[in-house]
Amino acid sequence: MQKNKASADELITLILSGIEEVKGVDINLLDLREIENTVCDYFIICNGTSNTHVNAIVSSIQKTVSKAIKDKPWHVEGSENAEWVLMDYVNVVVHVFQKHIREFYDIEGLWGDAKVTMVESSYNN
Repeated sequence: MQKNKASADELITLILSGIEEVKGVDINLLDLREIENTVCDYFIICNGTSNTHVNAIVSSIQKTVSKAIKDKPWHVEGSENAEWVLMDYVNVVVHVFQKHIREFYDIEGLWGDAKVTMVESSYNN
């Protein structure tokens, strides 16, 4: 028996809330469902302004999701140097970057066929 999993929409909403809680910057949602052979349905990408900020975003996402739906990421990678932290929630993968690392790897460019939604922040950057 599989425990009741939250819907992707609910998970995305909670992740975005966690990012907003600590003022993550330049938030994009990439919908990968129309692309063949992808490992997940959605990417959420944002940046922090320093390694401390990146870790704060990651921590806020984990707390927000865990508190609301008792779910935790299947895998988290990159927390040590906090330049690019990947959080794998299976159907939704979160990438939290420092700005210069995000620009270098250009995930949005690599996944150019994805439908990109820029998420408006409720605060000024």
